[in-house]
Amino acid sequence: MEKLAMYGGIPASPHMIGYGHQVISETDIQAVVDCLHSDYLTCGPATEAFEESLKEVTGASFVTAVANGTAALHVACLAAGIGPGDEVIVSPITFAASANCVLYCGGTPVFADIDPVTWNIDPESIRAKVTDKTKAIVAVDFGGVPVDSVAIRKICDEYGLVFIEDAAHSLGSLHAGGRPVGSVADVTCFSFHPVKTITTGEGGAVATNDPELARRFLLFAKHGITRDGTQLRHPDEGGWYYEQLELGYNYRMSDTQAALGTSQLARLPEFAVRRREIVAFYNREFAEMPEVSFQYDATPQDTVRHLYCLRFKQESLGTTRRFVYDALRAENLGVNVHYLPVYRLPYYQDLGYDQNCCPEANRYYEEAVTLPLHCCMTDEDAKNVVKAVRKVVSYCLAAKEATCC
Repeated sequence: MEKLAMYGGIPASPHMIGYGHQVISETDIQAVVDCLHSDYLTCGPATEAFEESLKEVTGASFVTAVANGTAALHVACLAAGIGPGDEVIVSPITFAASANCVLYCGGTPVFADIDPVTWNIDPESIRAKVTDKTKAIVAVDFGGVPVDSVAIRKICDEYGLVFIEDAAHSLGSLHAGGRPVGSVADVTCFSFHPVKTITTGEGGAVATNDPELARRFLLFAKHGITRDGTQLRHPDEGGWYYEQLELGYNYRMSDTQAALGTSQLARLPEFAVRRREIVAFYNREFAEMPEVSFQYDATPQDTVRHLYCLRFKQESLGTTRRFVYDALRAENLGVNVHYLPVYRLPYYQDLGYDQNCCPEANRYYEEAVTLPLHCCMTDEDAKNVVKAVRKVVSYCLAAKEATCC
């Protein structure tokens, strides 16, 4: 049996492979340089061009670019009218911002459990958590696999709820029926952090087909201020005149970020192809290993994956997730864990959240490890990822057998 790198063996990969990484081309760089030479660094034509490009990719009628994905979620909740006394049902397996955005507005996040195979929010758990205080659902496309939008839409229509899709992971993916992410939910939120499929450095966007929601996005993202004559409450005093209609925020995206984003969006098809190739390779290899399981995706040909997570079955392996994580890091895999259930974060514990409110989410968390998945990876890198996993699993099985004997 090959010695683990953590015990002095040779690492499976000769170099560290991060779980995510941006891919910046000379064309991307030139787009930013051109913007720097232009008249506008913010509030200019580059941002408008990026928003138009996002409309084409997502099928949304209205898109507002914002400073980051968290800002997009906050603007979405503000536009949806979330406030004190309102409850919003959220997936627990996500970054904290998916729930924090509800708290920012004075609302209360309510966590629904995940499906045991898709790892997305479970529509049946959503239904069980609806009360007369529920106003919206924040459904996260975990890893890039779209949520069950048909079932969630049915619940929203039945109870009069706002469907907010947290699509930070899923730009370029398609819902069932071939509709692009961004065109289905009442509100869709995107993130363009460097580990995402495309990047603007930091950045986000909020999309909708509802003109009234779109109007509110613009207000809340830009100080609550407007110059639009159709919205002014008093006579227009001249070209300088504006009014503040809401308590908004400075969530604008700069033109330099937007210029990078437009250039990156043009490369989305090639990014999608490469991510699908790596995911397909992983799935083939790990399907032969009964000690691990991966996220179920009914239509992988329509999905652009941001994350690739494996669940390591502790009972089968006779070890802990911490051991697997440390061993893979030593093999030069920059693995991570996505995510600690939000209600288990100390801030949420202090708010009194039941730590056993979502048993499937807890089981997922105890077993999950995120493997490298990004377009800088070579075929050899992907093979070394699989090699490292096989190496660690083989060690654990041998150690378990030796202990049993």
